Amino acid sequence: MRSGYSEAKEAKNQSIDPSTRIVDLRSDTFTQPSPEMREAIYKAELGDDVFGEDPTVNRLEQIAANMFGMEDATFVASGTMGNIAAALTHCTRGDEMIVGEKSHMFNAEAGAASALGGIAVQAIANDSRGMIDLDELRSRIRPDNIHYPPTTLIGIENTANQCGGSALSSDEIRSVVSVAKERDIKTHVDGARIFNASVALETPVDQLVAGADTVSFCLSKGLSCPVGSVLVGSNEDIETARRWRKAMGGGMRQVGILAAAGIVALETMVSRLAEDHANARKLATGLSKIDGIICDPDSYPTNLVFCDVSVKNPSEILQKLDDRGVKALSLPAGWRLVTHYGITSDDIDYALDVIRDVFKEYASF
Repeated sequence: MRSGYSEAKEAKNQSIDPSTRIVDLRSDTFTQPSPEMREAIYKAELGDDVFGEDPTVNRLEQIAANMFGMEDATFVASGTMGNIAAALTHCTRGDEMIVGEKSHMFNAEAGAASALGGIAVQAIANDSRGMIDLDELRSRIRPDNIHYPPTTLIGIENTANQCGGSALSSDEIRSVVSVAKERDIKTHVDGARIFNASVALETPVDQLVAGADTVSFCLSKGLSCPVGSVLVGSNEDIETARRWRKAMGGGMRQVGILAAAGIVALETMVSRLAEDHANARKLATGLSKIDGIICDPDSYPTNLVFCDVSVKNPSEILQKLDDRGVKALSLPAGWRLVTHYGITSDDIDYALDVIRDVFKEYASF
């Protein structure tokens, strides 16, 4: 029996007109590898990474560790795997970690920290930029009492996806680290889009995460790799994380074929993120001028754009846009549109023209 997902996918593929121009703004996970990445993948020198003998993986990990001012790094299959490996490294069964209520670690990782590690998760409020209140953080750290799980980890996300891709500054990250250190608690930064924050703030990543114990970052989003993330930290923490990576099925053998693209990404794809940010600002500005769409261009400093759609038939409108090749993601909080490698300024012009025309023709106010 075919799943509903399979049937929907088949129907979707049959409905695509190959002549339609596609501007896919649903996520920066839709990036395609650059020609340099494809060449590097083809030529990658390989070995068995589980034995520590894949030279391309080893090189990627060393480059990443150096960039973040850390001792070591490990290549993982996804940002989720990196975050979970960090949680399992810093917490034992029955411990607690504190994260933001809007964070990926709380909302979008299938409860893995609890399911796999027996870790209690306490979520506290994020402000509109993804920051957490330091006084509240202090008050929510558990006292040493047999009734409570020990708080052993604080997680913070940068950029904050559900908070519009806001970039937290080095001072803000350092302030969270400082509170953690007051109580001898570890800090993990979910830096899925940390390079977007770095470019937006013109701050090197090692300064941006200074003091944090571990940081994970995605290669497969704005950096345009087909697969993969990296977790960086101390030698001891990464050794433990590698054990958890193996336990989660992340021993990927000749994975240099993927790590090769990651090296190209770190060497060539970071500075160009500024282009994505400029395209996002252009998109947000254009959306703000369309009747039926509420969007504040000043709220989205990186490559994520969120908007409220004040029409009676938003799902119908979304389908009409999709029929004309412009794809956006509908979330409970509104629509999300993401700029990335492969989306040009001309694509933004086209998308805005299509959105403007569809809203004018089909929107019910």
